[in-house]
Amino acid sequence: MIYIYKIIRKQGFSNPTPIQAVSWPIALSGRNMVGIAQTGSGKTLAYMLPAILHINHQPRLLRYDGPIVLVLAPTRELAQQIQQVAVSFGTSTFVRNTCVFGGAPKGPQVDDLERGVEIVIATPGRLIDFLERNTTNLKRCTYLVLDEADRMLDMGFEPQIRKIIEQIRPDRQVLMWSATWPPEVKNLAEEFLDDYIQVNVGSLNLSANHNISQVVDVCDDFEKEQKLYALLTDIFSQPDNKTIIFVETKRSVDNIVKLVNRNG
Repeated sequence: MIYIYKIIRKQGFSNPTPIQAVSWPIALSGRNMVGIAQTGSGKTLAYMLPAILHINHQPRLLRYDGPIVLVLAPTRELAQQIQQVAVSFGTSTFVRNTCVFGGAPKGPQVDDLERGVEIVIATPGRLIDFLERNTTNLKRCTYLVLDEADRMLDMGFEPQIRKIIEQIRPDRQVLMWSATWPPEVKNLAEEFLDDYIQVNVGSLNLSANHNISQVVDVCDDFEKEQKLYALLTDIFSQPDNKTIIFVETKRSVDNIVKLVNRNG
């Protein structure tokens, strides 16, 4: 535990977030858990630090062994963000990881899996592909994380999730994370998490703010930049106005920053 404390201090952390403070003792005790928390709550580190400790208490991983820890995520972008945390906190303990997702060359991902990595962060579709090709296996997996489970179900990944879990040994520890708690997520938890502890950060009864008016402007991709610039010009015609722009990917963030800087 001392080396984990040193890693945390080195990364500049002074105090855990609420979800980390509650989740760490549960995860470290080996219990299954469901965490209901929004993005930005610190949930990635809430399961990654216990994962690293879990790995360091397992027999050494050999070449062609499957991972000890598997983290499933709905999108490439989230998987890559999770990997950044795994690298930051796992490198000094020699915990290896790889990120497995579609839309990228398979070669480097295959090489990592065949060499053997303790942590695999994956989107369900690409992982199923590798499992069916016997590129990797889940025989050594004893720590499973379902991150943004509600979003994975919304995207239609339930059959893949079930197929993956069925290949993991029954003495696994499972940590499920979700921003919401709909019946579909609850049913999945009831089926695959024995005697789990549920941790809620914030309210389960989320509702829209009725004081906000919502306008949907459907347009083609080539129109977006011009429309956004026109909208920002209108917003900032009042000197005290402020705005937040949400986009899907980090690349989109960079593009919008360039647009705003270019046009003043």
